[in-house]
Amino acid sequence: MTEVAGVELVAVTKRYGATTAVHETSLRIPAGSYCCLIGPSGCGKTSTLRMIAGHEEASTGDILIAGRNVTTLPPAGRGTAMMFQSYALFPHLSCLDNVAFSLKMRGVAKAERHASARAMLERVHLEAFAERRPAQLSGGQQQRVALARALITNPQVLLLDEPLSALDPFLRGRMREELKRLQRDLGITFVHVTHAQDEALALADLVVVMEGGRILQADGPRAVFGRPKTLFVARFMGGHNVLEGTAAGSTMALSDGTVVTLPEPASGAIRLAVRIDRMLIDTTNAASNHVPVTLTAIEYHGPFLRLSLQDHAGTAHSMLLSEAAFDATPVQTGDQIRAGFDPSDTHILSN
Repeated sequence: MTEVAGVELVAVTKRYGATTAVHETSLRIPAGSYCCLIGPSGCGKTSTLRMIAGHEEASTGDILIAGRNVTTLPPAGRGTAMMFQSYALFPHLSCLDNVAFSLKMRGVAKAERHASARAMLERVHLEAFAERRPAQLSGGQQQRVALARALITNPQVLLLDEPLSALDPFLRGRMREELKRLQRDLGITFVHVTHAQDEALALADLVVVMEGGRILQADGPRAVFGRPKTLFVARFMGGHNVLEGTAAGSTMALSDGTVVTLPEPASGAIRLAVRIDRMLIDTTNAASNHVPVTLTAIEYHGPFLRLSLQDHAGTAHSMLLSEAAFDATPVQTGDQIRAGFDPSDTHILSN
């Protein structure tokens, strides 16, 4: 028997007048998983999230939650809860009453709703702040109140619209851990929109990369980062350089005449994705492949250094080196070097 998906989109399209924001998108998000929709601004990820929530009506197609078709149902009838980017807390209410608000609207008695709200504040480690108002909280604390408010109705699916974008880098890291812990503890489906690659990779069981209203790849985080299927995914996720050339059997010739070995036989014009963290400065011909490049910039990032490179065709590339690897082959901006790599750290893109 096929497992019922937590959320399923079946040929869903969203049009705004003459503009199509989402094109016949189909997607299965397993129940109890953490899914991140990622892509540049205008790619359709927020429209997709809002259609799942019921805040936007799908132009065509069907939306199923836990196997139930909810396409025409209002937001309150879908078994979902939404956490907005702005948090949307009521400034005149305490944290306790903010969290309990949706239960109040459902007619739940004060004692019962406050007990539930206190339990939910305890889940997000804010029980000591129950009587404070939002203005008396930090940004991270406000976010956790908004999260508790969304979860108090026991939704089947929690929808999160760029929930970490307003936080500083340190708090973003802390809240990533908190979100993943809650999702694991609660066992419900999380669907999270973000434009940040590191956020999606750190959180998601399923990463869905969108561009132009279409899904280009939906896969586990290691597969999306390590084996992107398309040129856009390879460049957007940032883990690969892309070499273009003409393949003949087990080799590919670049425009400058450099010949590299392929991971598998191919023919004609192809694109080869190369892991940037598997490249090295090749001074001894130790690597199977090497490409002549100019070093254009060096950035120190603590545990590693990022080298910006440019090949003879003017295409920009990158290389990540550990401090030890960089110190073993000291270089400086402007140097002509060879970027080496092994065919096993490459793959041919589908388009």
